[in-house]
Amino acid sequence: MPEQYVATDKPTGLEVAVTGEFPPHHDDRIRIARTCTLFTRLLATILSNTSDSDRREQFIAIETQLELAEALIRGDLAEVQRLLQQTMERMGLGPEQLDEVARRIIREFGEEGPPDLSSLGDMRPNPPPPLDDDSAEEDDDRPLDDRL
Repeated sequence: MPEQYVATDKPTGLEVAVTGEFPPHHDDRIRIARTCTLFTRLLATILSNTSDSDRREQFIAIETQLELAEALIRGDLAEVQRLLQQTMERMGLGPEQLDEVARRIIREFGEEGPPDLSSLGDMRPNPPPPLDDDSAEEDDDRPLDDRL
């Protein structure tokens, strides 16, 4: 039986529903809830833009980033390359400019690439805080449906 998660952006009332067979693992269900909540907030933010042309550009940018993320997850490197080139072209960077950037990087770092910074230790930021008060907490053992 399909399950459903509905995320609502409180300030705008925009709702996004995801329906399907969700994995039973608690952490997977948390990720589904957080991703849906973030996507809803993202859409609400874009829709709040009063400029039609800016809003369309924002949708195109997000669509491309989501396509890129999906291609990366699938491991489709040809599609990743195509999407990156398309994005760069939209930014006004054609093949000539990209070649120049590559030459500068090689000139700066050599063929070996950038220096090894592993001796600096783990400099990753702390995990982000919950998206909002309604986000599911990871240490909450109740089923996802009971928390929503």
